[in-house]
Amino acid sequence: MAVSATGEVTPGRPGRGRRLILWRHGQTSWNVERRFQGSTDVDLTEVGVSQARRAARLLAGLKPDAIIASDLRRAARTAAELAELTGLEVTHDEALRETYAGVWQGLTHEEIIGRYGEEYAAWKRGEPVRRGGGELETEVADRAAPVVLRHAEKLPADGTLVVVSHGGTLRTTIGRLLGLEPHHWESLGGLSNCCWSVLGEGARGWRLLEHNAGTLPEPVLGDDD
Repeated sequence: MAVSATGEVTPGRPGRGRRLILWRHGQTSWNVERRFQGSTDVDLTEVGVSQARRAARLLAGLKPDAIIASDLRRAARTAAELAELTGLEVTHDEALRETYAGVWQGLTHEEIIGRYGEEYAAWKRGEPVRRGGGELETEVADRAAPVVLRHAEKLPADGTLVVVSHGGTLRTTIGRLLGLEPHHWESLGGLSNCCWSVLGEGARGWRLLEHNAGTLPEPVLGDDD
């Protein structure tokens, strides 16, 4: 028995079910400077390109069926490395962009704390905050999660979809797909550059199989598989 992306139970489907690989882009200069990027279109550094190439070699081994990506350069460039190895075309969608954060964008972490400390603290407590006057995390999930689900529905029964996006967008999407309440999304640790999380189909919906991984997933051997 397996569950579709819309929650419909499908009895008798063989195999492991579909998988989602939610892959964060490689390093940018703003990442190094701890500068809030949001929807600003910042490209990869040379290190970021190298990270993408290394990760792509690993992910190609999973034989993905489709790749979708944010249209911002850092995500599109990362996705291109996997596309080159797999021969798949990348479908770009602006709904997978990082959270728009208004006046926070371009500021360093220290500058945000210094100027907007109360707002930052409220966000970390899980309160609904329009950081910098931008989007709520729930609004990011509202635009990104349906795109992921729509493409997941197109997969074969045991297919794999790679989603190349941004740390904040991926965390909110994972939280939404797992059915977590928004104030718990912060409990999902951040994704390092070019690391990924893996969601798989289970009898009760999507399950988190790997988080912030930088190597290929290993089978779970034990009583909880």
